[in-house]
Amino acid sequence: MSEAGTGVGGWRCGRFAHTFASIDLGTNNCRLLVARASATGFDVMDSYSRPVRLGEGVASQQALCTDAIERTLEALEACAAKIRKAGVTRQRHIATEACRRAINGADFLARVRERTGLAFQIIPPREEARLALASCEALIDRRATHVLLVDIGGGSTQVVWVASRPRDQGPCGAELSILDMVSVPWGVVTLTEARLAGRARCEPLPAAVYEQLVAHIMEALGPFCARNGVREKVAAGTVQMIGASGTVTTVAAYSMGLKRYHRATVDGTTVDRDTILRIGARVARMSVAELAELPCIGWERAELALAGGAILEAVCRQWPVNRVVVADRGLREGVLVDLMREADRECDPLTRRWDETAAPVL
Repeated sequence: MSEAGTGVGGWRCGRFAHTFASIDLGTNNCRLLVARASATGFDVMDSYSRPVRLGEGVASQQALCTDAIERTLEALEACAAKIRKAGVTRQRHIATEACRRAINGADFLARVRERTGLAFQIIPPREEARLALASCEALIDRRATHVLLVDIGGGSTQVVWVASRPRDQGPCGAELSILDMVSVPWGVVTLTEARLAGRARCEPLPAAVYEQLVAHIMEALGPFCARNGVREKVAAGTVQMIGASGTVTTVAAYSMGLKRYHRATVDGTTVDRDTILRIGARVARMSVAELAELPCIGWERAELALAGGAILEAVCRQWPVNRVVVADRGLREGVLVDLMREADRECDPLTRRWDETAAPVL
């Protein structure tokens, strides 16, 4: 009898023969997903998320600091234990802006592999864009001609400009093509450290300083907007905007009046642009101490909330799309999609036959 994953049909073939895992190691958070394929996507078996602040000080020192490294190693040891316990058979782990920018990023990941057994790949911004889009395919409206995918990270903000054409097959009923992308080197951590460090936690941010933050981000987005004619297409009413970040999900949860964050309630919902701007104006007048008391923010996120609010407000001012689709999904979900599709291709007899006939004769 054939073993699972070697070409057997039904539920023991391809993606259904494996347990998958992916880790997204960003500037602020370490996130793990362990999942198995289902008829509609995948079922999460285990997950882990911890704000490790790996990118602390990278903007000024160009290197990962000792404390951040130790925090992250502890988190990754917990991830490795979960992966072993789940019997994962396919995995891919990625690192983004903090490790890209730090001169000791590669050395750190070598230490991670030695201590935890986890192998990481530092991916470029273009790969980030592709994975983020893959994770959000099911949220795309087939009536849109273009999609703006905005991902506000810890170390950078990614904006992906996507062309969309209707098609009969696929998770979103559309054929998607990345036309352009920009990686603005300002995320919630880097913007906080560069522009907001040292301010008293009990004092609100001066309105002029907040406006400067918004203007700074809008200026950085300007060339991308101009070369793609984004504002003109937004005015035509056929552009969908998707926000895939903790900032967007937190704003959505706050607008819904949630006392505690609940992913299933937030993911896939929409928030009106006017609501986002109204919440942004309210947050801009609050101190870090006041923000920490708000539901779904707390002390761990409060220090970064002002920077996140300023970036999101800049995006909404730059591109006045009436509604923003909220995506509580990101790079780790995109990696899982890739891993499952790869398992399917290896199980497909037509793919295997092509590989065999294409192989050189030695």
